[in-house]
Amino acid sequence: MNTADLGLPVAVPSTALFTDQYELTMLQAALRSGTADRRSVFEVFTRRLPEGRRYGVVGGTGRVLDAVENFRFDETILGFLRERGILDEPTLEWLAGYRFRGDIWGYPEGEVYFPGSPVMRVEGTFAEAVLLETVILSILNHDSAVAAAASRMSVAAGDRPLMEMGARRTHELSAVAASRAAYVGGFHTTSDLAAGFRYNIPTVGTSAHAFTLLHDTERDAFTAQVETLGSGTTLLVDTFDVTEAVRTAVEVAGPGLGAVRIDSGDLLLIAHRVRHQLDELGAGKTKIVVTSDLDEYAIASLAAAPVDAYGVGTQVVTGSGHPTCSMVYKLVARADGEEPGMPLRPVAKKSMGAKTSHGGRKWAARRVDEDGVAVAEVIGTGPVPAELADRQLLVPLVSAGKVVAREPLDAARDRHIAARDRLPLSATQLSRGEPVLPTEYV
Repeated sequence: MNTADLGLPVAVPSTALFTDQYELTMLQAALRSGTADRRSVFEVFTRRLPEGRRYGVVGGTGRVLDAVENFRFDETILGFLRERGILDEPTLEWLAGYRFRGDIWGYPEGEVYFPGSPVMRVEGTFAEAVLLETVILSILNHDSAVAAAASRMSVAAGDRPLMEMGARRTHELSAVAASRAAYVGGFHTTSDLAAGFRYNIPTVGTSAHAFTLLHDTERDAFTAQVETLGSGTTLLVDTFDVTEAVRTAVEVAGPGLGAVRIDSGDLLLIAHRVRHQLDELGAGKTKIVVTSDLDEYAIASLAAAPVDAYGVGTQVVTGSGHPTCSMVYKLVARADGEEPGMPLRPVAKKSMGAKTSHGGRKWAARRVDEDGVAVAEVIGTGPVPAELADRQLLVPLVSAGKVVAREPLDAARDRHIAARDRLPLSATQLSRGEPVLPTEYV
């Protein structure tokens, strides 16, 4: 959900310059050669998953729809292009009236994907579709990487809540997108207020070590926080001595203290000690929150610890070691002329090595076994086999230039959990491995 869904005013800047220059120079050359209006099909896919990952997660679809709607060349942008001498006047005139009027299909946000999966298909004239390459890839590559990392962390956390708190570890705008993608991947809350405002994600936050150090004593700091936020707050207990801080926290807040947070040290050992101490002090319902550079492996190592929630920063907003998905945007089919209704013919790059792609406008479906567990990602260009007709993955996102797939962010989050649950059990292993589903071309 964005601010428009909430009825809140928000300035929406143009996304037209989130574009590599060669897209505009290709446009100019195509206009001059008379090929700009040829019906074309571009597809977004990745040739491989990040090393060791068993599935990918589609993230950022909603942001792509926003970007396509706001891809406009206003006078300021056209003036910039004119002053730089990047384009000639006929091309600038064409851009002045640019609106994407084609169709976009894609895997719905939150769905899982595999090598070769056509996660997005953009159809229109070459001129209108080629311009969207960079903005679509920049969103999908970033958000899908974060969503995949978040999904792995969600698996490791089990039923324990995850808090995203990585805004200080990335670009300020990336932080908002990362919060959104982490929520899709299974996180529950964010510390980033801009993400909360824009996407209605629940927000959390209490205090840092600086607040404790500001006061003359730790007791003074705890007292100020409890008097302000109530006894249900979370007190940070590792500024000095954890044992003494826990004792003081319960004395100040009483046995109804909401939670204590541990941000350093041997988290497994400290969590056990703190749980034992809280129980002895009569604070049996006080929860333990842990932070401190967690990733999916650290979270998994705490599975047997008496931890109630995790706060994750750097690793989730940077994709836990894989900050991009290596998605590409390739022309896979085009008409031989500009006349409406001309048939499309497959085209594909034929290069040496791993960069060869498959031509043709594709469909995708997921084959399942008798128990409903996925067994293969099936991709084809001809008729869809009858047994796969109701298992197709691509859905309409934009029709004749109009967005047709707006949905609340919670819908994408719920979809991801359901899609992940339908994968083989080995998908949730954190050990390195091959994609959990094979990709079959038919």
